[in-house]
Amino acid sequence: MLVDAILVAQGAEYKSVYKGLNRVAVPTPPVFPIPMGLSALTKYLEKWLQAGHLSHHPQPRVLLMGLCGSLSPRYSVGEAVLYRSCVYRSEENKKTSELLCHQELTEILHQKLQDRVLTGIGLTSDRLIYSGSEKLLLGQAYGADVVDMEGFAALEVLSELGIAVGMLRVISDDAHHNIPNLTHAFNNGSLQALPLAMGLLRQPIAATRLVFGSLRGLHIIQDLTTFLLSS
Repeated sequence: MLVDAILVAQGAEYKSVYKGLNRVAVPTPPVFPIPMGLSALTKYLEKWLQAGHLSHHPQPRVLLMGLCGSLSPRYSVGEAVLYRSCVYRSEENKKTSELLCHQELTEILHQKLQDRVLTGIGLTSDRLIYSGSEKLLLGQAYGADVVDMEGFAALEVLSELGIAVGMLRVISDDAHHNIPNLTHAFNNGSLQALPLAMGLLRQPIAATRLVFGSLRGLHIIQDLTTFLLSS
């Protein structure tokens, strides 16, 4: 089997991966819905590992999937990005760190997907990046191509234990436009329905762009899952 487990953000992203796996005729790895955000994911992974989900694999391999935002004009909505590494800058101590994805697993994934993906560097943020101008500034400042809210935490926790980690994400919002500020909709690693709806209604044009970009990204995640695990 290509990987021993798939981790994907709970909600629509998890459902897309699950649907993609359901179209595969051969045995597939288990998929686990994870919370959004660095601290929430770190706590989840500690409990997940204690539960022994990977204990019967001598050299476990994990694939992290989901949506991301672009930080570069070269990376557009609907494009899939296979991470080479992940950067994190702590807002608290202003320290920047970078962790590499597992090279061998990343190469295997790239050979399998070929021209279906781009390769790039991810920036993990502990807050939602919704401003187009800030996205471009962050991309230039850290040499990153896309942004997410979980990647660095997964690498930090799992890689230290010798678990091979690969990351595959699909871009749902570009680097030119703002998306709605949904910061207040996040609570304990998930999006709350009412604050989410209110945040979208307050910025209808940005919301429409985000919804269509997310739907496109989710469809591509589903197709990539089926293709990647079908043989």
